[in-house]
Amino acid sequence: MKRRDFIQQSTVATSLVALGGLSLSSFTTAPTTKKITILHTNDVHSHIDPFGPNEGDRANKGGVARRASLIDKFRIENPNTLLLDAGDIFQGTPYFNFYGGELEFKLMSKLKYDAATIGNHDFDNGVAGLYAQLPHAEFPFLISNYDFSNTVMDTHTKPYKVFIKDGIKIGVFGLGIELDGLVDPAMYKETKYLDPVESAQEMTRILKEQEHCDLIICLSHMGYQYNIEGKISDLKLAAITKDIDLIIGGHTHTFLAKPTLVKNLEDKTTLVNQVGCYGINLGKIDFYFDSNKNKAAEGVSIVV
Repeated sequence: MKRRDFIQQSTVATSLVALGGLSLSSFTTAPTTKKITILHTNDVHSHIDPFGPNEGDRANKGGVARRASLIDKFRIENPNTLLLDAGDIFQGTPYFNFYGGELEFKLMSKLKYDAATIGNHDFDNGVAGLYAQLPHAEFPFLISNYDFSNTVMDTHTKPYKVFIKDGIKIGVFGLGIELDGLVDPAMYKETKYLDPVESAQEMTRILKEQEHCDLIICLSHMGYQYNIEGKISDLKLAAITKDIDLIIGGHTHTFLAKPTLVKNLEDKTTLVNQVGCYGINLGKIDFYFDSNKNKAAEGVSIVV
């Protein structure tokens, strides 16, 4: 199927979801509706080139150049667009082995990513290796539950950032997976892992009450779902917190054709999305705001 036809069919197949149980009529008819587009990737793992013609169901898919053309297309359609990544930028091809992450960060900067969070494989050259590549990243790293105070990464990440698009305030914060047992301690040094639920509650309180954000997004590298009691996943986080409108996930390489809808603590809808791995897909979530800043959303995963 041609990429253009896939986009058209997939977009038609999605439906508008009211967030907070609101009526949809105002979003579909009112001329004052504002549209915010969120584009996102996760677990790209240093895949710069598209897959080759003999790569099975991945054949001729992916690649930074193709992703760039799609991103440019969507930005032309809607200048009020954010581009985000949910971590594991590093590791997976010889590009990382040779350049240590420099190429990945330079290309993401050229694609004008607005923010990213940190995945466990982003420590594969150690915390010092991650730090060494930061000058090549022209975008912030957002992580609220890693305390880097006693490492070289201290002050080089932010817990959250607020973006303003067409008068809509968008708060974005990051959450990372527990590194103990997953990453060699020699790689992450004295990085301290903080409880992700407590961190999320604090971030949403700040973004909602202090920053007065209209839309709150969590960049998560914690994983979509687990069958392990007590292990926090994106689905569990969405259900036991409030005020998160969208969780953009990573780590488990979960492909979702469209976002999962989860009822939060206040019985409002949180969207959870993840688009597989290796840059094969680009996530696209459109949020619509009426004149009172009530919101609805629709989303789709697009083959690159």
